[in-house]
Amino acid sequence: MLGMVGAPLAACSTAELGSHIDEGGFGNPTAHNLLLQTGQLPFAIDLAQRFNAEVPNTVTFDFDSARLDGQAQAILRVQARWIRHFPEVTFRVYGNADLVGSSAYNQRLGMRRARAVVAYLVRQGISRRRLEAVISNGETQPLVQTQDRERQNRRAVTEVSGFLQDHPHIINGEYLEIVHREYVDSATASTGRRSSGGSL
Repeated sequence: MLGMVGAPLAACSTAELGSHIDEGGFGNPTAHNLLLQTGQLPFAIDLAQRFNAEVPNTVTFDFDSARLDGQAQAILRVQARWIRHFPEVTFRVYGNADLVGSSAYNQRLGMRRARAVVAYLVRQGISRRRLEAVISNGETQPLVQTQDRERQNRRAVTEVSGFLQDHPHIINGEYLEIVHREYVDSATASTGRRSSGGSL
């Protein structure tokens, strides 16, 4: 995630900073270090904040399900429009579960939810290459602390993860042009920013 902080660089080490804490093999520390070392991290953080402010980043699921209902699909269409507007940017999808069921089962369910979101975004015309990884948090990051069924915990969250390193704008260092590119989408207002106090 963009907020990660790398461990101190060990003397004479040839491994990338943070590579030993790569959770699940998805390259979070490596990606974070690349952004940090190339000076891209502040721009990626700015763009992540903009994404979170301009479109809903979360969809929720029925109990024991990875099916995207109509409201989830509508939210993902809004996400897809925003993502298409910023072709230099990559994203990760984090799947989550509530605390009902075993940890191992919920880890798999979280992955199914993340993959469902990625598959839907791909069907909306987003290159799979830009959907950098799918990651399951399982039941480890509940929004609502309860052992009962809780829809807000059964979610998938889309986040900005960085930039396509071979995109011409990135090669030319045009980060500010990307971050400040105008984006207007009236559909965003109709779907609502996020679920606040209720279930999606």
